[in-house]
Amino acid sequence: MARIFGFPNPVNETSARIVAGGAVVMSVAFVITGNPWLLLPLTYGFIARVSTGPLLSPLGRISTQIITPRIKRDHRLVPGPPKRFAQGIGALFSIVGSVLWFADAHTASRVVIAMLAGAASLEAFVGFCLGCAIFARLMRWGLIPESVCAECNDISQRIQSSSPA
Repeated sequence: MARIFGFPNPVNETSARIVAGGAVVMSVAFVITGNPWLLLPLTYGFIARVSTGPLLSPLGRISTQIITPRIKRDHRLVPGPPKRFAQGIGALFSIVGSVLWFADAHTASRVVIAMLAGAASLEAFVGFCLGCAIFARLMRWGLIPESVCAECNDISQRIQSSSPA
């Protein structure tokens, strides 16, 4: 079961940004069209990724197994726990957006999904993971134990691994 319900650590940042781009496309398409069927793959994808990493996520599989390997560049690896936390926030927003839609709160649903699109856009286009930043803040405040992500506290390891050899 641990092989199914696990999350990669480290995470390839290129793959994470590609997945975020897919979430942006689905979110913006929903906000523009109001087609509730778009909420199904959006919500499923976030739940699948937070639960199993890319294993049960079609977007995650396409990103990690098809697109990323074809991109010829140095890929940066980043700690997995903050990315999983970010996927959890995405799952929460997509679930809330879906519930609001089916409760006939269509405008509120679109606002929530637009906020999700904004956060995913930061990741996809700028490389800034808002969920990861929240994760780091919660660690600094002691609300997430350091043992959850030892790499997150030791930035020297990431600097050494990302510097050219």
